[in-house]
Amino acid sequence: MSAPKHAPNPDTATAATAATAPTIVLVGHGMVGQRFLEALAERGVTERARVVVLCEEPRPAYDRVQLTSYFAGRTPEDLSLVEDGFMARHGIELHLGDPAEHIDRAARTVTARSGLTVAYDTLVLATGSYPFVPPVPGKDSRGCFVYRTIEDLLAIEEYAGTCSSGTVVGGGLLGLEAAGALKGLGLTTHIVEFNPRLMALQVDEGGGAALRRTVEDMGLIVHTGVGGKEIAADADGAVTAMVLSDGSSIDTDLVVFSAGVRPRDQLARDCGLTVGERGGVAVDERCRTSDPAVYAIGECALAADGRVYGLVAPGYEMAQVAADDIAETSAAGEGDGGAEGGFTGADTSTKLKLLGVDVASFGDAHGTAEGCLDVVYSDSRAGVYKKLVIGADGALLGGVLVGDAEAYGMLRPLTGSVPPVAPEQLVLPAGLGAPAAIGPSALPDEAVICNCHNVTKGAIRAAVTEHRCTTVPEVKKCTKAGTGCGSCVKALTTLVNDELEASGVSVDKGLCGCFSYTRAELYEIVRTLRITSYAALLDSHGREEARSGDGCEVCKPTVASIIASLAPTVGASGYVLDGEQAALQDTNDHFLANLQRNGSYSIVPRIPGGEITPEKLIVIGEVARDFGLYTKITGGQRIDLFGARVDQLPQIWARLVDAGFESGHAYGKALRTVKSCVGQTWCRYGVQDSVRMAIDLELRYRGLRSPHKLKSAVSGCARECAEARGKDFGVIATSNGWNLYVGGNGGADPRHADLLAQDLDDEQLIRLIDRFLMFYIRTADRLERTSAWLERIEGGLDHVRDVVVDDSLGLCAELEALMAEHVAGYRDEWAETLEDPERLRRFVSFVNAPGAPDPTVRFVPERDQMKPDLTILSGPSIPVRTLEGTASR
Repeated sequence: MSAPKHAPNPDTATAATAATAPTIVLVGHGMVGQRFLEALAERGVTERARVVVLCEEPRPAYDRVQLTSYFAGRTPEDLSLVEDGFMARHGIELHLGDPAEHIDRAARTVTARSGLTVAYDTLVLATGSYPFVPPVPGKDSRGCFVYRTIEDLLAIEEYAGTCSSGTVVGGGLLGLEAAGALKGLGLTTHIVEFNPRLMALQVDEGGGAALRRTVEDMGLIVHTGVGGKEIAADADGAVTAMVLSDGSSIDTDLVVFSAGVRPRDQLARDCGLTVGERGGVAVDERCRTSDPAVYAIGECALAADGRVYGLVAPGYEMAQVAADDIAETSAAGEGDGGAEGGFTGADTSTKLKLLGVDVASFGDAHGTAEGCLDVVYSDSRAGVYKKLVIGADGALLGGVLVGDAEAYGMLRPLTGSVPPVAPEQLVLPAGLGAPAAIGPSALPDEAVICNCHNVTKGAIRAAVTEHRCTTVPEVKKCTKAGTGCGSCVKALTTLVNDELEASGVSVDKGLCGCFSYTRAELYEIVRTLRITSYAALLDSHGREEARSGDGCEVCKPTVASIIASLAPTVGASGYVLDGEQAALQDTNDHFLANLQRNGSYSIVPRIPGGEITPEKLIVIGEVARDFGLYTKITGGQRIDLFGARVDQLPQIWARLVDAGFESGHAYGKALRTVKSCVGQTWCRYGVQDSVRMAIDLELRYRGLRSPHKLKSAVSGCARECAEARGKDFGVIATSNGWNLYVGGNGGADPRHADLLAQDLDDEQLIRLIDRFLMFYIRTADRLERTSAWLERIEGGLDHVRDVVVDDSLGLCAELEALMAEHVAGYRDEWAETLEDPERLRRFVSFVNAPGAPDPTVRFVPERDQMKPDLTILSGPSIPVRTLEGTASR
């Protein structure tokens, strides 16, 4: 039986199939191999040559950098890098699951596993690398895996269904990705790293310490400075434990090896090509091997500078260099000059999000240059570490960023030059010093903005000025900037908009294709004209082509939020599922609950200030027990219940409402919680009653719809146990009253809140919070947190202080009135729902069978509770299996 392949379209491949057409054979179809094919197509080579690809894996090239996102719900198809119809359009013959096994350089042929033999004029090796597995006894036991391909992930996912713990050998980039995957599968996860710190190649000692603290705070167990000595197995050959080099041992059911990679150069060795002493197919600056007819690119190649590059960006650059050289050869000297230069080395700067933590390094990150100095900012409690390496002449040489890598896109292009501001301004977070007033526009044209595709600022500007691109997607298509890891998209967007405005082109800042107004402008239109429906707003103020239409998924929930926040003022129904409003809501708001991974929903009752009576605790426990719900105490001082079917939601909430609970609005863009410490009532350090204040604030602002979720906290003293400075608005007690901080957040991009006002009494505090929140709701963009809003709004904190404290715009009375109307008009959404039989009709799994539960929502036991029984994806010939190992087709 012949191996599966993607056949070319004969109509588009006529030239390439001519008898005289040269044949280019590509061995390997990973990320670098696909970039090479795209480069050939861009240079017109596929129109005059036959291109054959031999691929070992059963699927075309996919985004290996984003491999772990499979466990977050992305499918193998989502990860694909091959545009639909690409192969057929360019006449490329792709043979899947049929790797090359023999090269005959004398005959210039390649033979695949299936027996297929292809004669070549040019051969390109893009075989990548293979995972290094340390030679420890027991490494071949059942339950040992590597972490490299989608098939590896499918195997790990299936096996993990019977496990409770797992160990990752290797604390580098891929090791942390693998650890995150095991944790996501519900396993107690250990990381074993031989080096003294995690990510030793990328970060220094300080960055490693910050990263370790953050990783351990997530519940992972880290072992550094030790290696695996032996893997123990039971009588059936299944992993039971790992013995470490220090004599200790880890009980584990599963082991993932992620201890680095080695170049896949065996094909080259077997056919006599020159290979480096430590591996890698030796190539020159044009990526040609010791045989001029054979090229090697990517992780299998030993570059002209004597290095093997394991990052995708250098591989992409090598792919383009090889394509340039081949294009010149195939055009018999009629090339466009693209082969000037070559690959002599690459920037190994990198920015990644590992386990939800931003980690970046660039340039001389470890400070090896003579006479260099470090500028360091470290906040161990927030898990943030930033270091810049500065040369004796003041030039930026490199840096390490852990926990907050927002500045990476600006800092990396500045490497080698003297920054336009003092280095300390480049590391201090917003709120702790004057922010550096630099942006992409301040960079020189030769600065590389997109490291993945080596795209300079000048190339991006040229896409706008010379190629007439007028949108970010058009610039992406023209230059490929922003189509790799995505870390440069923010800088790219700024550059494109700045260049358009400089060229006199009006930049459309409208909310979406339906409205030419921003969210803030739509808010004013709704408030001033007292518009109570989306349809009325679209028909009166939408773009001409959108009027009388259905709108889009951007503007519908945005307008729904605006109308909900202004409901008492404009005379609209405050209930979000009434009439037209119901059709505008996001997924979670449709059922007043958060949709979970397996199709079930969560129930989050409000517990103001985290204070709860024993009687209410008992009710929550009884509800969880009676409905079989998973129960979790959260960091926001609430108790979340998971695993309810949509048809069970009214029954559960009926019992909770009867006990005095209200909706916690975890499903909406609204106030979530006001966290508190125990304050002076119990704590010997407390100076104010933080619990009382937290309860007052939560009850005042509950149900307040806003552009994004709102979180708050009240600390009873300067020890800050409630972490108020990491919230949208935070309150810290002083001996003289309260200090109010605004614009903070935790999460992926943490930001300390700024001090807005200090030593306030209760009345002053609440008045300023009223004003701040309503000014934010009035002027913020769609899905913009207070932290991003505070940094974006012109004048920043000083302007906000002028408006809400000093009333510089004369708005304060109006802002206070809007909040007073919200407080007076508040109604609990679940209580209102339960009172109306018509409203309850929506809570069914199937409209045509209201009493039937969804049979796909299933659970299995774990740690005396339950977890989702998730169906995993399969390969092309693998039966689908659940995590518990039950096969189905």
